Amino acid sequence: MGIPADDVVLIQQGNSPHDPTIITVNCPDKSGLGCDLCRIILEFGLHITRAGYQKLNGSSAAPSVYLLKFCCVDRKGLLHDVTELLTELEFTIQRLKVMTTPDGKVVDLFFITDGSTNLDPPPPNPAVLHCLSQSLGRLSLFRELLHTKKRRDDTCGYLCDVFREYCIGCELQLAGPECDNQRNFSSLLNLAVAEELFSCELSGKESCMQALRTATPSPEKAIVTVDNLLSPAHTLLQIQCVDQKGLFYDILRTSKDLNIQVAYGRFSSSIKGYRNMDLFFQQRDGKKILDPKLLESFCSRLKEEMLHPLRVIITNRGPDTELLVANPVELCGKGRPRVFYDVTLALKKLGICIFSAEIGRHSTQDRQWEVYRFLLVENGEFPLTSGQARNQMADRIRTLMDW
Repeated sequence: MGIPADDVVLIQQGNSPHDPTIITVNCPDKSGLGCDLCRIILEFGLHITRAGYQKLNGSSAAPSVYLLKFCCVDRKGLLHDVTELLTELEFTIQRLKVMTTPDGKVVDLFFITDGSTNLDPPPPNPAVLHCLSQSLGRLSLFRELLHTKKRRDDTCGYLCDVFREYCIGCELQLAGPECDNQRNFSSLLNLAVAEELFSCELSGKESCMQALRTATPSPEKAIVTVDNLLSPAHTLLQIQCVDQKGLFYDILRTSKDLNIQVAYGRFSSSIKGYRNMDLFFQQRDGKKILDPKLLESFCSRLKEEMLHPLRVIITNRGPDTELLVANPVELCGKGRPRVFYDVTLALKKLGICIFSAEIGRHSTQDRQWEVYRFLLVENGEFPLTSGQARNQMADRIRTLMDW
């Protein structure tokens, strides 16, 4: 398939439902471009089966944040249903605070950014590949439309139409100082829980599992082999690890944060649940990685991200059950896509009601984390005090994320 000289996104569907869809992107190069492309693919819930990259490297300017205030009558699975609609409308949830009142009402505060160029609300089930093509095509020319009254009115109208008698009120406006107040969780997390959630260090013998209170087996080791002799200008990393959703995004996010670029590489198909990759890296100055400390840090961080892209803890917060999910944040400030969507979907499938939910940030010595905190409601169908039930909850979250 030929590639025109101009910026273009080509999507070629497979001949059968089991064949992969081929996405070809031709656009100007920039630092971190590969990471940004993988982020968009991951935001649409898609999985990369094979990839060939040449000179992929970028970041984009931060869009304006808007506050969506949505008040409605509470019901099981409501939070995920609202999240699903916001995803269909091409919004990204940056922060969130959900509160349930004693009289059975829910007040949702969504801090969102807009990735859409379409002023009209999409139908409930939009064509994913068409939206993906639009999003990839917008990568180098990002436009947000929430500054227009039509986009804001259409969004509120769409939510009210879908939820009908459950909807009490909906407002959408540019976020003020309250957005910054939602960012920091560092002073709100229990110190013992925070230490367990964020201080997981990988040793040469075994991966740290304290942050994962589940009955699932320990993940297989990630193997990273360094070859600095094969190429005069590149450092080759041969990587073998368990396949999972967002794997290539995690690798490119790590290299982007360390100012290391992928010049080219090969990403093979999954074989018995494993991935094999040959990736050629350079530093920003165009030279191979010769600093042993930088190389060791890079390989260690890659292993950690491949084994623990997310951290999960289910604990007690007074009389309530608290679910915490955390993931590293890119240096540019972006969190991992679709985490909130997948977690709320897992809870909905298990029939677990959410009393309150928040999205915030926690800073440790070497990085920043995005933290998703849920207070869960006890019910007879799913006893949250049971260790077996908690393991089932954590396993369902992991399964939905292909982790």
